[in-house]
Amino acid sequence: QVQLVESGGGLVQPGGSLRLSCAASGSIFSINAMGWYRQAPGHERELVATITTGGSTNYADSVKGRFTISRDNAWTTVYLQMNSLKPEDTAVYYCVAFINIRTYWGKGTLVTVSS
Repeated sequence: QVQLVESGGGLVQPGGSLRLSCAASGSIFSINAMGWYRQAPGHERELVATITTGGSTNYADSVKGRFTISRDNAWTTVYLQMNSLKPEDTAVYYCVAFINIRTYWGKGTLVTVSS
């Protein structure tokens, strides 16, 4: 089993920054990639960013240049640095881990961007 626990969400003003963390535990030795998705009210869940074991990253067009995904060497924590936040970034952010043929999800952390 794999457990993913997100933290770092909260209320921030437009233009502000937040850093999300995802703590991974359990059977994580065969990780292929990890990432972040988000789901805004009334919208489907969408990809935000991913990072592979080789270090390759992928970002949604809407966050390129503003968000940065990174990880520690042991793959126990994945981060999402979010800068220049906009109201449209408001969503529940979910950590995801791709391990062999399975996908694991955290329970999410709420990010609200509002003045």
